[in-house]
Amino acid sequence: MNCLKNHSYCWIIIMIISCFITNEIKAQNDEDDLLALLGEEEITNYSYATFKANRIINLHSVENTAKGVFDLKISHRFGFINGGFSELFGLDQASIRIGGDYGVSDRLMLGFGRSSFEKTYDGFVKYKILRQSSGAKVMPITASFFASTAIKTIPFQNPDRVNYFSSRMYYAFQALIGRKFNESLSLQISPTVVHRNLVRTSSESNDVFSLGLGGRCKLNNRTSVNLEYIYVFPDQLAPGYRNSLSIGFDIETGGHVFQLHFTNSTSMIEKGFITETVGNWLDGDIHFGFNVSRVFTLNKKTH
Repeated sequence: MNCLKNHSYCWIIIMIISCFITNEIKAQNDEDDLLALLGEEEITNYSYATFKANRIINLHSVENTAKGVFDLKISHRFGFINGGFSELFGLDQASIRIGGDYGVSDRLMLGFGRSSFEKTYDGFVKYKILRQSSGAKVMPITASFFASTAIKTIPFQNPDRVNYFSSRMYYAFQALIGRKFNESLSLQISPTVVHRNLVRTSSESNDVFSLGLGGRCKLNNRTSVNLEYIYVFPDQLAPGYRNSLSIGFDIETGGHVFQLHFTNSTSMIEKGFITETVGNWLDGDIHFGFNVSRVFTLNKKTH
C-alpha cells in the first residue's frame, strides 16, 4: 500500500513539472513565430535576483553562488520561544550549522556543512538547468536540480544491537522551480523526496515525498520578506511530526546577507526540517533564528 502511495506522489510531482515544461515550449514557439513574422532579431534578457540569497529560509532557492565565489554561511536557531522568561524565550538554547557554498561555474554549485543538532555532516550539489529569460529566448521559469547527503554522528540509541554505518545516512533530491513575476514578487515550488536508510518506527516511510512552497516579496532595494511552507504527503511520518512553516526577512548590507526568521523547524538540513519538524506554531513552538552569509571571491573572472 505504501509503495502504491509513493508511486502516486511521484506522478503528482511529474505532472507538476510537466505543466511547467509544456508552458515553456508553447511560449518559445509563440515567440519564434512572432520573430519570424517581424523578421527581426532580439537579444536575450535574463532574469536575476529571483531571491536575495541561495536559501529562501530553510529551503534552497533557485539562486546559485557565482562562479569562483565561496559563501561562508552561519545558521543559528534558538530554542522555542514558549520556554518563557526562565529560558529567556529560547535564547538560552541554540543549534548552529556552519557551512560553505562554492560556485564551480555559473550553473554548478557545491556545498558542505556541520550541524550541532544531532552532530550531522552534510554535503550537496545544485545544478541550474533553466534560467528565466525574455527577448530572443523566452523561458518563463528558472529550474535547478538539487541533491544532498547527510551523516548523523551521534551514538546509536541501542549500542547492543547490530548497527550499520549505512543506518546513519540520509539523502534528499529536489527540483527547484521558480519564477520572478516582477521586481517585487518571486515564487518557487520544490518537489522533494527524502530517503532515510533507517527509521524509528514501522509507521514511518523510508522515502518521504513532499512539496515545498516559497515566496519573496521585495520591500526595498535591501530588504524583503520571505515565506516558506513544506507540505509532507500523508501517511509517511509517525504521529507528532508536522509540516514546516517559516517566515523571515532578508537584509542585504554590502558583502553580507542577514536572514532573520521564525520557524517551527529545529534542523537546518533537508532530512531534518522536512521529516522531523515537531514544533506547533499555535503552541508557541517557534524558533527565532538567522542565517548570516559572507562571500569571498577566490577566483576572479577573466575577460
